[in-house]
Amino acid sequence: MKVKGKEYRTVWIEGNEVKLIEQRLLPHEFGFFTARDHKDIAFAIKEMVVRGAGAIGATAAYGVVLATLEAKEHNYKNYISNAAKTIQSTRPTAQNIFTGTNYILDAINNLNDLEEIRKVAISMANEFADYDAFACKKIDEYGNRLIKDGFRIGTHCNAGWLAFVDWGSALSPIFLANRTGKKVFVYVDETRPRIQGSLTAWELANENVPYVIIADNATGYYMKKKEIDMVITGADRIAANGDVANKIGTYEKAVLAKENGVPFYVAAPTTTFDLETDSGELIPIEERHEDEMLFVHGTDENGNISKVRVYPKGSKVKNPAFDITPASYITGLITEKGIIKANREEIQKMFGV
Repeated sequence: MKVKGKEYRTVWIEGNEVKLIEQRLLPHEFGFFTARDHKDIAFAIKEMVVRGAGAIGATAAYGVVLATLEAKEHNYKNYISNAAKTIQSTRPTAQNIFTGTNYILDAINNLNDLEEIRKVAISMANEFADYDAFACKKIDEYGNRLIKDGFRIGTHCNAGWLAFVDWGSALSPIFLANRTGKKVFVYVDETRPRIQGSLTAWELANENVPYVIIADNATGYYMKKKEIDMVITGADRIAANGDVANKIGTYEKAVLAKENGVPFYVAAPTTTFDLETDSGELIPIEERHEDEMLFVHGTDENGNISKVRVYPKGSKVKNPAFDITPASYITGLITEKGIIKANREEIQKMFGV
């Protein structure tokens, strides 16, 4: 995506450092985070400097690269393996974090020269990041076919350019539809507690796509009024039977969509599929810190980013980051290989198993 006249990816490597767009500053400021070792990568993923399936996956892959650069000759295999485990432990629901790290580990597994391992790791991490961008570009082409001129589209969370290496999943078909002259309008829900809707709004504004922000609880209201023609969300993991783990609140949107006859699509590259997890019931759900619920961040009247408590002191909090949407609520899965039904047979066919 272009920002201030310059094209950026969300994550890339420069020498011995990994550069990331600092998403904790957005939409108020545009800046960067530099990771100099695998612990910095683990911090960036855990603390949501980087967020979104594809961006996390590529960042995790580059984290393994940094581990190879840190490793010493006498214990490099154990060091790299333990570093990968540290990175994987940061966001247990997100499938791409495992896809990305394992992509590098599998490539270097049988190599015994540290310098060769470093070269291969860098090459494979760049290949993984490039594939993420390619996959999202194909998703926009397939997804655009579903969008009719004049469509009003609902979203949940952010699955745009910031959530992947480039282009995005759920937002990329909207970007392409807009660029090709279709009139589209987007209902952006807030997506509490992290308010990722602000990132979606920031991206849509950059692409000159008309939108309006609505409260999380307002989606059903607009569906019932027949003002939403379709919903597209992303995914953090898709089980073998088509069940989808995505940002908390996705399940509610899917149920409302089915009740109101609104097509509900999930856009995700094949790197987000987990064929080893039979159903959504087996996907671990990350529980995040209570502060995400108790406080909000924003800019004050002087333009300073401030943290403000919104609930009484001593309040108890439960903060699941994701929920599971059963396959039966999903109209279709938009992937880089085409649009398929959310069921075991079509997923197996897509993967050739």
